[in-house]
Amino acid sequence: MPRSYDWAFPLPRTHTGILQGNGLLGSMLWGEGNVLNLTLGRGDFWDHRGGLPWTQMMNYEAIGKLLEAGDEKGLRALFEQNATPPGQPARPTLLPLGRLELVLEAGHRLGRATLDMDSGDVIVRVVGRDGHEHRLSFTLSMHQPLIHVRYPRELGVPQVRGVTSWRYLAERLKAMGIEEPQNFQQSTFLPTSLDEGMDQPDLVEEITYCGWVQKRPVDAPLCVAWRIHGEDLWIATALGDSAADAQGKAIHMIDQARQMGFNQMRSQNVSWWSTYWQHAAEVELPNSRLQFLYDYGMYKFACMSNPSGVAAGLQGPWIEEYQLPPWSGDYHFNINVQMCYGPAYQGNRLEHVRPLLDMVWSWREKLREIARLFIGVEDGYMLPHAVDDRCVNMGGFWTGTIDHGCTAWVAKMMYDYWLFGGDKQYLASVAYPFMAGAMRVYQAMLQKKEGVYRLPVSVSPEYRGSQLNAWGANASFQLAAIHWLCEKLQHAAEVLGQSADPAWSDISQNLPKVCLIPSGPEGRFSEIGLWEGTGLEESHRHHSHLAAIAPFDVIDPLDKRWRAIVDQSLLTWISRGMGHWSGWCMPWASQIHSRVGNADMAELTLQIWQSVFTNEGHGTLHDCQFAGFTLIGSDGTGTGVGDKSHEIMQMDAGMGVVSAILDMLLHARRGVHYLFAGSPANWPAVSFSDIRAEGGFLISARRAEGKVSGVHITATQSGVFRLANPWAKAAQVRMGTPSQRLEGRILELQLKKGQSVELSQAED
Repeated sequence: MPRSYDWAFPLPRTHTGILQGNGLLGSMLWGEGNVLNLTLGRGDFWDHRGGLPWTQMMNYEAIGKLLEAGDEKGLRALFEQNATPPGQPARPTLLPLGRLELVLEAGHRLGRATLDMDSGDVIVRVVGRDGHEHRLSFTLSMHQPLIHVRYPRELGVPQVRGVTSWRYLAERLKAMGIEEPQNFQQSTFLPTSLDEGMDQPDLVEEITYCGWVQKRPVDAPLCVAWRIHGEDLWIATALGDSAADAQGKAIHMIDQARQMGFNQMRSQNVSWWSTYWQHAAEVELPNSRLQFLYDYGMYKFACMSNPSGVAAGLQGPWIEEYQLPPWSGDYHFNINVQMCYGPAYQGNRLEHVRPLLDMVWSWREKLREIARLFIGVEDGYMLPHAVDDRCVNMGGFWTGTIDHGCTAWVAKMMYDYWLFGGDKQYLASVAYPFMAGAMRVYQAMLQKKEGVYRLPVSVSPEYRGSQLNAWGANASFQLAAIHWLCEKLQHAAEVLGQSADPAWSDISQNLPKVCLIPSGPEGRFSEIGLWEGTGLEESHRHHSHLAAIAPFDVIDPLDKRWRAIVDQSLLTWISRGMGHWSGWCMPWASQIHSRVGNADMAELTLQIWQSVFTNEGHGTLHDCQFAGFTLIGSDGTGTGVGDKSHEIMQMDAGMGVVSAILDMLLHARRGVHYLFAGSPANWPAVSFSDIRAEGGFLISARRAEGKVSGVHITATQSGVFRLANPWAKAAQVRMGTPSQRLEGRILELQLKKGQSVELSQAED
């Protein structure tokens, strides 16, 4: 089906812009009146200076002693080593580039724009002085950091103005030792062919290239260049060994593209997008708001995670020009990056997660050294929660820095790459060793007394911030991560024909799955706590104490052994409210609601997110866009929000919404797949095709008037698919003839690679 959506101008701020990207270069298209802005960013444009080196003193035993002694000063001295030399930043950061302003002739006015997701093109409609509509097209190459703009002659040649980040950040950049960008204007001439008797060709046409080069103190310079001629504007960015080299490469890229021709570039783009959508999971929802969030979300996922690009951090390649990106635009591994890449799995675009996983695996020697310094093991891996693209620790936040759940969660992403795709070689050479290394650190952290394991010092992400009391024994988040590792390591060892470490089974049997605390009147009930002695005391944006439900799936919340505990835990969670939630909290909450069968709330949570945490251009925000729902982003008065001109845009929530929508349609709990468990009963009809499931199965299904039909399963790998029976009676299974009748609450299907099966309700 065609995928296109409209935006209406004015789009008055950078992060209200329409997004284009190729995993390396990002563009935000925004503006009003007769000025159209193109803000450019690159996901690899780092200033790599600064950061917190891991030291011998940052070890588990020493940290535990400082916490037990209440030595806040000593603790902060370990993690806030920010005696930054003059002219050097405290930590690495992505750097902003700037924007191009396309100034149309007076009297023209931006009307609306259409994003064609089948080609990646943006068509901007301009209302001319005569009232007629004219079209500008914007195409960002999916193969190189290059943009083409075509404008009609009747609009006149737009004035192109380069605006660098220096306009907004001069003093800040100077203090970091960064030089002002070098603007340039370079002219060349196109010769005619030689006529007979002529010694030299006629110089008939002057070609002018404009742009700027931004140097970095220790990293390669980058050039932004453009050429405008006839009806075409070409824009390129390039890194180089020197300013001259970067400029030469950008100009050469434009020349090559011009010679190749725009039609060929666009044809390559159409082919790229056709392949992407051909394999991506499709959904048809009766809720038009969720349909847009899914379609635009999957489009943005492609733009930020193109396998030929770089791994996407908090903002992908979309870095604003007017401020240094919040949190450096870095890699936060305590939920944010994981959420950014969620659509790769069920969305059936597994190759898009490889840049991230390959980057983390390339850090393994650093991660091994951190594990050695932290806990004294030689064969472990430990990943800090916030790093740059070279695994330099950002530092300053001790609870995040020692949050080993980050490592386990990335291990889960690696394991899931195998689980959903079936790459056994990847499991053997990367995922299994990384999982074992993560577990090795946990094994050294655990203590065993009277046959029971205990994690004496642990944290739950961001709970109580970096206060001295932001820790406790047996944090539920960490317990869930440990149980997931133990369970999947044993399974992976079996798949690979290797011997499992006996400690994994011992820990599984003798470590609590979650930390239970008394709840309700006179403590008559039990619920899941943050850690020993501490329950959820207030609204909190991290739902980490519920991680045993999602993402780690170590308990089935509807199992009779857990149902009462989960119900009580959710009652407390709901009663604490959403008043301290940020944008990415919402899709995570929706996934939890889907897993307990609360479909209406799964839907409503995503609709609230769209209303509160997206702006008028559908930009996905960390903070609220208006007051009254949450204090995250509020100005403290209860009636207003912070400065909208300095919005914090992050990609995690938008991608999390995509995953949450897929979960509403199909998700797995403890190896069993559930159809439409998060889809409200009042939806008249809903369907999906090619959602990828655990085991590498591609699932399509439809539900109309409350009845499930048309369930189609294709095995991309041989294995057993377990499906919760969506019918009250038996199922009819067709794998050729004759058909088979299956009964029971759980349907088990043994399928061979390439085999397909159709399921329907059996006739009486």
